[in-house]
Amino acid sequence: MISYARKNQDETTAATALEEHIAPAPRVSVQAFCETVETAAAIQGAGDDRRLAKAHLKIQMGGVAAATEAYRTAPTPNVIILETENQADVLSGLDQLATVCDAGTRVIVIGRMNDVSLYRELVRRGVSDYIIGPVTAIDVVRSICGLFSAPEAKAVGRIIAVIGAKGGVGASTIAHNVAWAIARDLALDSVVADLDLAFGTAGLDYNQDPPQGIADAVFSPERVDTAFMDRLLSKCTDHLNLLAAPATLDKVYDFSAEAFDSIFDTLRTTMPCIVLDLPHQWTGWTKRALLSADDILIVASPDLANLRNTKNMFDTLKAARPNDRLPVYCLNQVGVPKRPEIKAGEFAKAIESDPIASIAFEPQIFGSAANNGQMIAEISASHRSVEMFVQIAQRLTGRGEAKKSRSSILAPLLGKLRKQ
Repeated sequence: MISYARKNQDETTAATALEEHIAPAPRVSVQAFCETVETAAAIQGAGDDRRLAKAHLKIQMGGVAAATEAYRTAPTPNVIILETENQADVLSGLDQLATVCDAGTRVIVIGRMNDVSLYRELVRRGVSDYIIGPVTAIDVVRSICGLFSAPEAKAVGRIIAVIGAKGGVGASTIAHNVAWAIARDLALDSVVADLDLAFGTAGLDYNQDPPQGIADAVFSPERVDTAFMDRLLSKCTDHLNLLAAPATLDKVYDFSAEAFDSIFDTLRTTMPCIVLDLPHQWTGWTKRALLSADDILIVASPDLANLRNTKNMFDTLKAARPNDRLPVYCLNQVGVPKRPEIKAGEFAKAIESDPIASIAFEPQIFGSAANNGQMIAEISASHRSVEMFVQIAQRLTGRGEAKKSRSSILAPLLGKLRKQ
């Protein structure tokens, strides 16, 4: 009935669950047969999770018996979820289900028994996963997505979306410098995708003028694969690549909500970190990019319009992503002379979250970097904002600073001894 078996008795806390990286599931059909309304509600919540956005989920009541009866006259889906509260019933029920189940279908069982012998019997019958109830939405998400992720494969493709709460707040500057820190200080292979196709500045900021970029991919979706995407990338440093915007007005850049899905999916398979530099607009595709990202950074200036927009975005994203880490925000251009500002504490009180960084308004160094096509760290490695970019990079990636080799005062002597 099913060829793959594994055990999932992960009893980590909800907070830990939000920290882990779970790869999205492909386009599969999932049907659940529940015995309790609590489990049905948890599975329904999982269906609303962004990682199951491509899956087609259907929930019914009745447990194993209802599943067996349903598939006597209908083909089975890719995944069947069965809830049972009785050990004997589930084993006999699985034997009956096997007679009507199509080859290749995977079965997840939700039970109440924490019993090794039961698990062994389920594995012997080809069950793919056994979850001990009561379950939460993230338990279901983890189980379904885990069926389609090789357990030995290293998790890749964390998407970080950066967007401004208002135009002109410097979100692109922050995104590019944070991506630089991810690549240089964390030694993590990264790509910056400049999604402001008409007015993007990533090419200017990195002093790059590639002949191809993201427009070639979005206007030719049938060509998108790993080899094609690799050809479009412009190498900025050993660990940093750029997917540049054309920044021309010869076309109108109107896209459907799903226009960038294949691009993001392909980048996930080859690049450990993808930084999306999103334009300040609220369209179907920008909202979809935000909702599908692993982490979100909102850049805001300390004024009333930014506060309102940040609050609206926080509320929308929190409601749409209940199983993900909360968005984070930073304050930029703080301390503009003679400009009335909302203090960081008042901003945090309204948002109900503290900013992860407050970057001062320093037009001299930021203007020089922009005009020279350089990052702040290239102009002044010891500038205080450089450390802030590293801290933001660490927060968004969940990684510490890469260890750098330190030379010892005994190195010359040891070298001579080795030669002898």
